[in-house]
Amino acid sequence: MKKIAAITLHICTILLLISCSEDNDDDNGFSSAELVGTWDLVEVNVNTGIDLDGDGSTSSNLLDEENCISGTLVLNDDSTYQFEESNFSLTSITNGLYVVQCTGSTLATGAWASNGMEVVFQGSTVLGTLQLNNNKIVKTTGDDLPGVASYVYERR
Repeated sequence: MKKIAAITLHICTILLLISCSEDNDDDNGFSSAELVGTWDLVEVNVNTGIDLDGDGSTSSNLLDEENCISGTLVLNDDSTYQFEESNFSLTSITNGLYVVQCTGSTLATGAWASNGMEVVFQGSTVLGTLQLNNNKIVKTTGDDLPGVASYVYERR
């Protein structure tokens, strides 16, 4: 009788572990199906607020300061993607002042894959591997001004 109880306890423990291992309710994780759709560039962040448009207000998000910057990432359910993003350069001119010059756009297509925490893009050296965080896709570059610290995409 003790053997049956011990076996039953082991089986219940194994079933509990198996059923819980699939319940990773991490707010940062995504299933591949949740990633399918159109993602718009909503932030191009620099490490310090700047006033590009001369309105007296600073922002660390270049999209608040310059309207020529945009981007779209389309993730298809067949694991292909289309990417388009404005090309721009941010240049220091003097005394903490900067200027942005927009020059066309970058286009890319290829295949994508995700493990729920990152999405990897084949066919684009610009995209590489991006992090998934709080319903956003984030590319962190970590550059200091006049470079960009991060790009953030949000589902349309």
